Amino acid sequence: MSFWKTKKLSEMSIDEWESLCDNCGKCCLHKLEDEKTEKIVFTNVACKLINLTTCRCTKYSKRTELVPECLDLRELDIDRYGWLPSTCAYRLLNDDKELPSWHPLISGNSASVKRAGVSINSYAIKESNAIDFEDHIIEWLK
Repeated sequence: MSFWKTKKLSEMSIDEWESLCDNCGKCCLHKLEDEKTEKIVFTNVACKLINLTTCRCTKYSKRTELVPECLDLRELDIDRYGWLPSTCAYRLLNDDKELPSWHPLISGNSASVKRAGVSINSYAIKESNAIDFEDHIIEWLK
């Protein structure tokens, strides 16, 4: 049986944990929070460290040092995963939901993320190309 069906997130090895990431890049998009409602919205502006072709961090092991706003999910309280995209494996598993058919652990192919239209590589821009993040809010991404 698949490890993600038998283990809680907190019980997973580092390799198991890392394999859950589908490299869609959505968690690397800048998000804005309405201070009154606490609603979080996504922008199409990606972190300066992401490679928009692979949707992988170029400095993954040092990301939280280089980008202080970057969060290490393993260090967060699982109850704080609500800001993650609805397609995120960490959020799905935390909410007792199944991984989607396009997830590389299910499909056996990392290209399935792009084919399913889940990757940010077709619409994201680097933060150096954005002046006001509020001009880049994307309502359709939840």
